Amino acid sequence: MAKVKGTIVVDIEKCKGCEICISACPTSVISMSVEVNGKGYPYAYLNDPDGCTGCSNCAIVCPDGVITVYRKKIG
Repeated sequence: MAKVKGTIVVDIEKCKGCEICISACPTSVISMSVEVNGKGYPYAYLNDPDGCTGCSNCAIVCPDGVITVYRKKIG
């Protein structure tokens, strides 16, 4: 069976920094930035692009729907 590599894209300006996505990530590849967006919130970002499996847990639990997940089959 082919492996799946994933990545996420976060709409930085709409992210409120609630951190729910961090606890939902089974591979712990999401962190909060030290920088803030235009509204003054730190935002989520993918801290380990190679570790993302594309499971979509982060996007499912995001209350504002600002995370988009992409998956690609490899191998």
